[in-house]
Amino acid sequence: MIDLAVKNLKKYYSANMIFDHVTFDVKSGEKIGLIGANGSGKTTILKIVAGMESAEGELFLRKGLTLGYLEQLPIVGMEDTVRNVLNTAFDELNNLKQKITQYELLLAQDTENFERTLQEYGKLQAEFERLEGYSIDEKINRIIKGLDLDNHLGKKFNDLSGGERTKVMLGKVLLMNPDLLLLDEPTNHLDLSSVEWLELFLREYKGSVLLVSHDRYFLDNVIDKILDIDENGVETYHGNYSYYVLEKERRFYEAMKWYGNQQKKIKRMEDQIHRYRVWGEMRDSDKMYRRAKELEKRLEKITLLDKPVLERKKINLSGLTGGRTGKSVITADNISKSYDDQLILSSVNFELFYGDSFALIGDNGSGKTTLLQMITQEINPDAGQITIGARVEMGYLPQKVTFSDEEKSVLDTYINESGTTLSQGRHDLAKILFYGDDVFKRVNMLSGGEKSRLRLSIILNNNANLLILDEPTNHLDIDSREILEETLSDYQGTIFFVSHDRYFINKLADRIGEIKDKTVLIYEGDYSYYKDQKIMEQAKPKINIDEAINLNTKRSVADSNIITAKPVKTIQKKQTALEAEIMELEDAINNLETEMEKNPTDHEILGRLYEEKGKAENLYLEKLMEHEKITNELKSFAEKEEKIR
Repeated sequence: MIDLAVKNLKKYYSANMIFDHVTFDVKSGEKIGLIGANGSGKTTILKIVAGMESAEGELFLRKGLTLGYLEQLPIVGMEDTVRNVLNTAFDELNNLKQKITQYELLLAQDTENFERTLQEYGKLQAEFERLEGYSIDEKINRIIKGLDLDNHLGKKFNDLSGGERTKVMLGKVLLMNPDLLLLDEPTNHLDLSSVEWLELFLREYKGSVLLVSHDRYFLDNVIDKILDIDENGVETYHGNYSYYVLEKERRFYEAMKWYGNQQKKIKRMEDQIHRYRVWGEMRDSDKMYRRAKELEKRLEKITLLDKPVLERKKINLSGLTGGRTGKSVITADNISKSYDDQLILSSVNFELFYGDSFALIGDNGSGKTTLLQMITQEINPDAGQITIGARVEMGYLPQKVTFSDEEKSVLDTYINESGTTLSQGRHDLAKILFYGDDVFKRVNMLSGGEKSRLRLSIILNNNANLLILDEPTNHLDIDSREILEETLSDYQGTIFFVSHDRYFINKLADRIGEIKDKTVLIYEGDYSYYKDQKIMEQAKPKINIDEAINLNTKRSVADSNIITAKPVKTIQKKQTALEAEIMELEDAINNLETEMEKNPTDHEILGRLYEEKGKAENLYLEKLMEHEKITNELKSFAEKEEKIR
């Protein structure tokens, strides 16, 4: 069943066309992601569907369809508390509840029309139950917990920040339970735990969902259809974001094949026309001229294919990376910080080494910004010490990039802030995709992604070998995020960044620090590794040795014959991870021995424990041998390096 269908939508703002030929449909239960560059009209389409804006073309909504719309920037003007705002999602049910209460009073007083009143009362009760009126509090509490709104319930909506208002309005829209949810950047302002909760909520949601998002991890986990919009219309992809990436590339190469074949055909016909004209002149032959004319007419009737473009230009950072630092770049030694007698961070210890790409994650309000400010030396810790290593030149990319004079051109800004020459400035800007007249654009005309590229280039030109990034993908569209990822992946220095973008973290980070219970827990791997470790932690204290052995076998196959090819840094991280696994297995064996001592006479339990202990000990020996192999590998690298010196 089709909930929504749009055909040939066209939208102008003044004389500027935003999009044309937009055609798609939403079937009941579909979860659809609308993606495209910033300014391509994604939010406008949601507003048109919601009836808030008009456009040329056709729009069909299923009869009786209910809509719920979440804007990026919610309206202000509500003096109600947060709880009351959430409760407005149930206005119809609350009105029904009031009627039921009135009929209960009538039943107690009106004996003359008792039967009729009782009948009406029964109908109201049945409708209330059908609409699940008795589970209102349960639903509200689920939203409060999932979106972490507990601390805001008594506050006035107008007193909240923009991000907090967005969370509350998201909660209200979800509680309305419409047939079609329209969500504009729903993961903005949510911490990771709330985003994961929302993913689960939307996957289980029985209605249809049409949403705009630049969160690729979110699109992968929720969406089953992608609509890719540009000024020429919409391309539909029946799958999640990962499918979209592969299918878009496949379609590109297929289109290139068709384009190439057509170009060959056109060239062949043009050559034939030229030959017939030459032959006609040589022989003064009307027949040859007629053949040339016929071919020209056939050529004119061909519908020319546009040359396909797969936008994925790569930034070149060669020559824009700072010099090498010492081995230790940042050391946090037992630091603590409080604000107004409220403890924010306590006993934080970690060390960053040259070449690390370290992601700091944690819930909103957990202290990420505070730690970042201590590293950049904007504030000092109350206790402990942060030490910046030798030869470290720090470069800071804030959440919102601004420049002192944004009326200046890109080129002037770059030259002034990096102290370079005109020709070198143009050369450097070309490396970060500012070509030709782009360098003469005023800075205030740049997108968020372009400003980030410009600031990053200035930072690197000033020889920064430590990058500090605060939510670098905020406000960037997907293309800009991927360009930034490619840029930073080539960077030879050290990176410390705060981000909620799981796709970005997984692509860039090789270490993760999670702020939990006011301290920082370190995970030696990317986001996928972090999630695996969290699952293992939640599964404790019960240890499934069989699963550990199976996992170890899979890793052994994947890792065989690769160790020697990996850089020393990666091998050292593998060594550290193995040491952690060895310690966990030692604990597991000790726990099994303790269980055996507790059950000396239960032969069934003892038999099972002996079997598990045997498997654990075998796995333990395998890990020790693997650790010894890696240790020898590192020793060999060290000896080779010593000889070179």
